Order: sequence, then structure tokens, then C-alpha cells
Amino acid sequence: MALITERVAQARSGTNDKVICRMASGWAVMGDVQFLPGYCLLLPDPVVASLNDLDTEARTAYLLDMARLGDAVLQATGALRMNYEILGNSEPELHCHLFPRYASEPDDKRTMPAWFYDWKNAQPYAEVDHGEMRKTIAQLLKTTPSA
Repeated sequence: MALITERVAQARSGTNDKVICRMASGWAVMGDVQFLPGYCLLLPDPVVASLNDLDTEARTAYLLDMARLGDAVLQATGALRMNYEILGNSEPELHCHLFPRYASEPDDKRTMPAWFYDWKNAQPYAEVDHGEMRKTIAQLLKTTPSA
């Protein structure tokens, strides 16, 4: 089973501990690692190969959810800005990475894509360390109208 399909199945069954909340287009989840606090993803449900495989209504919903999630992460973290990345090269199923970017990042990383961080040695998501942020983002999404 492909990774995004697996994570969506876990979200549906309640076994994905990184779920922030269900959104109109899919699932908001915290990233597996938290080198940038608040890093999260938007996973579509149902899973499709790419943004181009969604009809206009589903595409609109997905992109609106992406922006709403970014707004909530910005508010929860106080980050300087958000980076949104939809790649799909190594995991060929639609998913969007949302990276909060901070003024406090090291100079050699701040202006580079988040992929330049050391992912292998990054702090893994842990409910004890990141659960409050996950809950704050969920609450912000719950209290912000979707349209």
C-alpha cells in the first residue's frame, strides 16, 4: 500500500496519532518530523494521484483547505510565512506539505527549501512534545469558517 493511502486509511480508522482534524477535502495531519515546529500535511480523501485528477469542485475544496490549514498554522506558531509544496515525485499520490518558516531559522536554511534540513536526524513528532500545537491548530480550524 502506498504511504499516502496508508496514512488516509489510518486517519479513517482513528489509528493515525498525527491527525489534526478531518477537513472538507481530506485530513490535516502533523508531519512525521518537526524540524520546523508546526510542519503538517494535507492528505486528500479519497486519495488521487495528483491535483489534476480532481474535478473543479474537489480541486477548489482541496486548495481552500490548504490555505485554511496554512492560516491556522501561522496563527498557532507565529511563523513569519508559510511554504506550500505539492510534489508527488517520491510519493505519487496527492499531498501538500505545509512548512511554517521562521525568522529564527539559521541563515543557511531560512531562504532555502525545507528539504535542505536534515530530515533523518530531525525531532520526530511526539504527542507529549507537539500535541498542544496539534490541538491548537485543530481548534483554530474548528472556529474558522470554511467559506
